[in-house]
Amino acid sequence: MKCIEISNQRLILTERPMPKTKSGEVLVKVHAAGVNRPDLLQRKGLYPPPAGVTDIPGLEIAGEIVKGPGKGKKVCALVSGGGYAEYCAVPKAQCLPLPKGMDFVTAAGIPETYFTVWTNLFDRGQLKKGETILIHGGASGIGTTAIQIAKAFGAKVIVTAGSEKKCQACKKLGASLAINYRTSDFVEETLKETNNEGVDVVLDMVGGDYLPRNLKTLKMGGRHVSIAVQGGRMTQLDIVQVMTRRLILTGSTLRPRPPADKAAIAKALYKAVWPLLNRKKVKPMIDKVFAFKDAQLAHDYLEAGAHVGKVILKII
Repeated sequence: MKCIEISNQRLILTERPMPKTKSGEVLVKVHAAGVNRPDLLQRKGLYPPPAGVTDIPGLEIAGEIVKGPGKGKKVCALVSGGGYAEYCAVPKAQCLPLPKGMDFVTAAGIPETYFTVWTNLFDRGQLKKGETILIHGGASGIGTTAIQIAKAFGAKVIVTAGSEKKCQACKKLGASLAINYRTSDFVEETLKETNNEGVDVVLDMVGGDYLPRNLKTLKMGGRHVSIAVQGGRMTQLDIVQVMTRRLILTGSTLRPRPPADKAAIAKALYKAVWPLLNRKKVKPMIDKVFAFKDAQLAHDYLEAGAHVGKVILKII
């Protein structure tokens, strides 16, 4: 089969044997695959695949089951690796049916972001109807998904983004306030928007010196959820602030989690979010689609940071 492999921190199209399925897995003929920042890190040698997982990058796919239970069904799936290929072995419990009327390219933008957003907003962050959330990176794949889902479940959404164009895109998706972090202080603007009460939840993909600033935006008993460290993994903070304001600092990664955890997230998504996808109340925002052979260009484009939403590889 054709696939993409990493060579000297670059992506090249090559040939490899078909993947073999294990117990509980199905073989999916991949039509499209999502491109995500963890893929960029893996290409640079900074995020190796878990033990026993293929070194072919790619964490989300859409395609057709060609071997195993459900043969012939159109699905999208979260995978631990191997998405940049014509065929991918996937745990059956991590496959979900394509939402009604949705094509493969759009559906390929669902799994990584929707699994991540659901488990971090609602499992870790305990976001509830009527609460307010601050989402950093509002124009990213994660951000555009988080805005829509949080809004759909009755939360007020504040976001940060790096340009006025991105801020406007976030507002169209349902953000009440979109803060251009290059021209405004997000702490000041968030407190102003909430009458100095602060937000209930912060969803942060920046890390670094954003963490102590984020804590200033949280109200008493607020929850801070870390999902990435694009701004650095180390910082300093005032622990007394955490204690006296009863703040909760939590976070998670998705890729290394066991299949049982991912299956549970898939089940929750199917119950709570799939009806919204089927009724087109929420949807993946696809920014740009690249040909399979242009995987490196897709990485370059994502890394440049001008996108709003998801970048997709069209395999066939």
